[in-house]
Amino acid sequence: MASPAYSFNQVVRLSAQAELDNSKNESESNARYGSYMNLNKLREASDRDREDCKEFEGIVGSSPALCEVLDQVRVVAPTDSTVLIEGETGTGKERIAHAIHVTSARRNRPFVKLNCAAIPVGLLESELFGHEKGAFTGAVTQKIGRFEAADGGTLFLDEIGDIPLELQSKLLRVLQEQEFERLGSTFTRRVDVRIVAATNQDLADLVAEKQFRMDLYYRLNVFPIALPPLRHRRDDIPMLIAHFVREFGQRMSKHISGIATDAMDTLMRYPWPGNVRELQNVIERAVILAKGDVLQIPPLLSRTTNGTEPVTLKDAERNHILKVLEESNWVVGGKRGAAARLGLARTTLMSKMQKAGLSRQVAYH
Repeated sequence: MASPAYSFNQVVRLSAQAELDNSKNESESNARYGSYMNLNKLREASDRDREDCKEFEGIVGSSPALCEVLDQVRVVAPTDSTVLIEGETGTGKERIAHAIHVTSARRNRPFVKLNCAAIPVGLLESELFGHEKGAFTGAVTQKIGRFEAADGGTLFLDEIGDIPLELQSKLLRVLQEQEFERLGSTFTRRVDVRIVAATNQDLADLVAEKQFRMDLYYRLNVFPIALPPLRHRRDDIPMLIAHFVREFGQRMSKHISGIATDAMDTLMRYPWPGNVRELQNVIERAVILAKGDVLQIPPLLSRTTNGTEPVTLKDAERNHILKVLEESNWVVGGKRGAAARLGLARTTLMSKMQKAGLSRQVAYH
């Protein structure tokens, strides 16, 4: 008989009913913290729920939003098509890119990464295409670029929206012709590279603002994958917590078997503007500070979850839009609608609502 699959709420109930008197340590934990959730049960439920996700190393979760993304990965990975991964900072774009590579025919070839926003503009061309000795001041040796390094494999270009306009035409040529020249060289080199690009910006908006080439955008946007923010896949938060606690606990030689239920409630309600990366950092900090076998949440996070002080400008904007929508009874258009009160066009507000995940049924006038 197959093991029953527990929902998150069932796991909460099972953990809250744990027999804390089975050992002295558990009794002491109960006296000190009150009710807590058993992380082992969370991990067991996680393992049952994510059977289909096990082939993607490092990707944790089984929410419908995440499973839809992984289904897209399975479809596009066997092809050589260019993939554009879109999503907020910290949503795991690099992990999805790596999943595409390891499930493709190029899995035994290089997976090369380049964060286009982290390289100074003056050095980005050299990083991409390489240079010959003496090509510019400081070029004391020959250097191969990322395209050559990725020959036969996959090149992951993170933050593709930050590539300057003057380089975009050269990048377009490589994507179309699979050929380029190193800086300081007239010899044309050919490569066989699959491109997976990622961005946390809206490239269509950048095209409209003439900050990104339209032809390059269409060349990159062959197979777009939109990663959901963590606030849209809250069912995955308990699994991620259990995963990170085990990872950091092993690294720091700490045995943490539970998490206080009020701490879990705080983590479930928090908006996570930094997404999975922020959750990972919070759990790491909590494990560092842990003095027993039940995890508590650092005060820093608690101060940011009281709803009175947004963490980021984007979060502040979302909270303000939500407040005005509620005051307007979720009427968007019209003289008394939220758009007029915010000083925005109705279509602009609808676009901002979609990006912010504000999806309550609204009335339009």
